[in-house]
Amino acid sequence: MRLVNRHPSRRAAIVLAALPFAALALAYVVGSEIRLAANPQDKLLPAPGTIWETAVRLFTVPDPRSGELLVWQDTWASLRRLAIGVGLAAAISLVLGMAIGLLPYLRRTFAGFVAVISMVPPLALLPVLFIVFGLGEVSKIVLITIGIAPFLTRDLSQRVLAIPREQMVKAQTLGASSLVIALRVALPQTLPHLIGGVRLSLGAAWLFLIAAEAVASDVGLGYRIFLVRRYLAMDIILTYVIWITVLAFAIDWTLRWVSRRAFPWMGASL
Repeated sequence: MRLVNRHPSRRAAIVLAALPFAALALAYVVGSEIRLAANPQDKLLPAPGTIWETAVRLFTVPDPRSGELLVWQDTWASLRRLAIGVGLAAAISLVLGMAIGLLPYLRRTFAGFVAVISMVPPLALLPVLFIVFGLGEVSKIVLITIGIAPFLTRDLSQRVLAIPREQMVKAQTLGASSLVIALRVALPQTLPHLIGGVRLSLGAAWLFLIAAEAVASDVGLGYRIFLVRRYLAMDIILTYVIWITVLAFAIDWTLRWVSRRAFPWMGASL
């Protein structure tokens, strides 16, 4: 049997999926042991036990100066910014993407503009955003929004254009207006792809969030990482990195679950 036709069993699939993570963990443990054996005071690769102790302390022991659990404050601040930024980007992209895909005049007007805007590196605009919107919450949220909205808009417009023309013709034959076609024909087929696009954009959204918090903020996951880097506190930095990874995975899994529950006919492709 050809390799392209061979599929692992469920148990083998779980083992294969775990292999890269196990290899990464093993490589870290070995690297940490080598560095600590050469220099017990080395801070670059702290031992896994040290990272675990730091994580327990961060999540359970209040900060002596403020009396608060800083990791939870940072998490709430970052997730709030991420949710608002991604939510705004999704809403803007849904409306604009459907309009570009459905209406030829708007497609001629905005398709090229959105394509050019999507080529602008969002991080290059960060100083401009700080000047225009200040150093508060607005600039961070705007960075996330403009960072992923052009990509989502282009993707959704192409998804709308890919809807079979026969469906549009049948809807018009039954007397449907442009608004009805948008709401009853295009929207149900676009929403699953919107969720998929948001899932693909989350990595970039986290990048823009961390960058904005690192430059100008007094709370947030990115702010804390860049605050302790001057002390080479790798145990804290790695704890935060692992925590961000867990949060990102949880958000992605939740969106995938919502998509499969709400749009079961799209489950195989999402």
